[in-house]
Amino acid sequence: MKKHKADFVYQRVYRYLLRLTDELQGESSAKLPSLRQMARRLRVSISTIQSAYTLLEKEGRIRSIPKSGYFMLPLGNGSIPCEGDLLDRFCANARRPGVCLLGGDNPTLLLSLEGQQLVLERELLRQYPQPSDPRVQPFGDIELRTAIAARYTRSTHSCWHADDVYIGPDLQAILKIVLETLDLRGRTVLIESPCHWTQLRLLQSFDIRVVELPTGDNGLDFQRLDHLLGREEVALALLPSWLNDARGSALSPAERRELADRLNRQHIWVLENDSHGELGFGAPAERLRDWIDPRRLLVFGSFDKMIGPEASCGYLLCKQVSPQWQRSFVLRSFCLPPIRQKAIARLCSSGQLDDHLIGLRQVLAARMQGLAALLREHVGDALRFEVPHGGTAIWAESTQAVDLVQVVDRLFAQRIVLAPGEIFSLQGAFRQNLRISYAIDWDQDISAVLDALNEALHRARLPQGDTGRH
Repeated sequence: MKKHKADFVYQRVYRYLLRLTDELQGESSAKLPSLRQMARRLRVSISTIQSAYTLLEKEGRIRSIPKSGYFMLPLGNGSIPCEGDLLDRFCANARRPGVCLLGGDNPTLLLSLEGQQLVLERELLRQYPQPSDPRVQPFGDIELRTAIAARYTRSTHSCWHADDVYIGPDLQAILKIVLETLDLRGRTVLIESPCHWTQLRLLQSFDIRVVELPTGDNGLDFQRLDHLLGREEVALALLPSWLNDARGSALSPAERRELADRLNRQHIWVLENDSHGELGFGAPAERLRDWIDPRRLLVFGSFDKMIGPEASCGYLLCKQVSPQWQRSFVLRSFCLPPIRQKAIARLCSSGQLDDHLIGLRQVLAARMQGLAALLREHVGDALRFEVPHGGTAIWAESTQAVDLVQVVDRLFAQRIVLAPGEIFSLQGAFRQNLRISYAIDWDQDISAVLDALNEALHRARLPQGDTGRH
């Protein structure tokens, strides 16, 4: 399927040039093709190439020399970060130019809706040359709040209204407001594990005791859950709506109901993470929120995984303690572009977002099958994995004990970035796991990358009986 079908031509040209400049890193004096040469190569107009070159120049990637042309500018010294813990090294390497990033989580890299969003923003700017309402909207644009409420309403018994919805700049900002408003500093939070490292580190920054409830191939261990709930005074459970965004797995409907029943009996606040809820290959009839007591239910999500990184605004749905939430958002004074919020709202209300998600899920499913086939071919029996229920990555486990830190560091040195499972836990779990994304640039030589992974896994094997660090 063709990628970025709604993009403007110069955006595709920009991406091509961005990759070209990444490949030329280390050759700081390299001269780029002239405008005319590049226009002939890509079969676009010279003005389109000029627009893309100008953008790269503003970003400090290239420079123009009169009568000489365009030249590369170095981006740092290109050295391999080796200081800090594993997460620090992962983040530093993921930011390096020219890497093969198989540890990312950007589904819209395969199919984006940002082109339509930009068109809508331009139309809205003509309709609203100045703010239509001078009053401050601290909880977000009312049109977007109404659209979100409509998306989550399922029936007269399960309905949401604009007053139940609050808008923030991104998912992390929303999570931080929840932790502050519920006064969770120093208390205990239950999470489904593995959990994304950004959320784990934010919980850690609040001195929160994080209790991890692993969900593996055999589902949820309810005996362990009962033991945890009997031993710990859990103030909040941070759980996915149905799809675990780290491993792409999902509890069965019966497990979700049983989990909700236990949390309801304990009167525990539930914060449902719906950031990946629309990325399942077969959406469930019911989500966790359908079984949680609405008096203690919070739902949060964002649009960047559905539309693109430019639609990063997050949202929170809550039917209770409105004055507390209102006060938190008023004090935060988020400055969110109203035109962008309206554009996202109209993508929702027009049905464009739903149509786009159908295509995005199809592309993700096809790429997942492609990566699974390549893993079987190039990594063989060195890794085992279950086909995910959705999301952006395959959660794999080494079939033999290996020093996985050595594996990822060896791959970092080859400009290959995978996500080690260890960063998805605060308790040292998943040291034999990797998260390998299929939401990637498939123009790269993925077969060669997986050959490098296979070699690194074999070189890092531990003596029999040794399971690595303790």
